[in-house]
Amino acid sequence: MEEKPKGHRIQIELPEDAAQGIYSNLVIVSHSPSEFVLDFTRVLPGLKKAKVYSRIILSPKHAKFLLKTLSDNIEKFEGKFGKIKIDETTKKEIGF
Repeated sequence: MEEKPKGHRIQIELPEDAAQGIYSNLVIVSHSPSEFVLDFTRVLPGLKKAKVYSRIILSPKHAKFLLKTLSDNIEKFEGKFGKIKIDETTKKEIGF
């Protein structure tokens, strides 16, 4: 009988400065054959410029894993709190 490899746990460290998080209401996604780039920004009323607060660079495989993970978590959220409603007004409000 072949033994299954035991999963190992990764200890994740959350530094104090990262624990506060960064609010973003707009993400710009670009890609090349080897990577996806997610630029998280914040659009504020009355301002004509938006600053990128965080840039995340992912391999295509990791981008797909992120998509699946977000999808799974949205499904769990909606199961607990109800559907997240998105209509044409909401799309314009958040800039997507």
